Amino acid sequence: MGNEQAAREILDAACAQVGLDSSGASIVRLGENAIFRLPAKVIVRIARPGQLAAARREVAVARWLQTVDIPAVQVAEPDDQPVDVGGRAVTFWRELPPHANGKPVQVARALRRLHDAKPPSDLDLGTIAPFVRLSDRIDRATIAESRRAWMRDHLDELQRRWSDRPIGLPECVVHGDAWVGNVVATEGGDVVFLDLERTSIGPPEWDLVHTAIKHSSFAWIRLEDYRAFVDEYGYDVTLWEGFELFRDIREFRMTCMAVQVAAENPKAEDQATLRLECLQGARGPRPWAGWAALP
Repeated sequence: MGNEQAAREILDAACAQVGLDSSGASIVRLGENAIFRLPAKVIVRIARPGQLAAARREVAVARWLQTVDIPAVQVAEPDDQPVDVGGRAVTFWRELPPHANGKPVQVARALRRLHDAKPPSDLDLGTIAPFVRLSDRIDRATIAESRRAWMRDHLDELQRRWSDRPIGLPECVVHGDAWVGNVVATEGGDVVFLDLERTSIGPPEWDLVHTAIKHSSFAWIRLEDYRAFVDEYGYDVTLWEGFELFRDIREFRMTCMAVQVAAENPKAEDQATLRLECLQGARGPRPWAGWAALP
């Protein structure tokens, strides 16, 4: 949702529905979701079209996590969420106190606690969906047809490998997108989960691979930081026979996100191209240099 004016119109309409003042709202991010901060210390999240069910489940997950005392972003008023504005799901969240991305050892501690939690009996979390929306992102990409064809073939290959994936640790509640930007540490010491839309039942390795590839694929963290993560959680996903499959899917998801962003923002084109070339073998072996946050 890269159009600020369109996002603000949705923001104004949603806030009017629930009796909140949207004047003075500031942009936090215009990306996969449009996120605004209201002066009333409320964060407003506007999803892309077709995400009403996912947003409804995300609100329910946040409320469940609060009941089991697992720190996560908390739902603000109104009680009846999401708000539907022209098919776009709008949700309202309490603004967090000052915070920073979680350190690997903090992420491990938070994931251990989540993975050990008993799944809710009154909430259907569904199962992990590793390929959700990837085909649509490929279709929308503004890339050469030869690269689009390669991405489609690669997606097919990953789906075949997934259907025959090895058995790992017992399935549990997983966050689903546990990179450090979604597991943050407040100044008060709490480690808090954000972006709960992918929370579901699945293999815990799916959450663990996020931190593993930060070292093995991109060299974003040092080996000693990854070892601290492993020691804290109690398991090294890189030693599991399914690691390469989970790694490859995560890297492909990151690349699909980049081509989607590049279709809306030319500043992301170089990053999208770099990621594609890495996956296609044109940038040598891992760890790859140059993978960076999207604009």
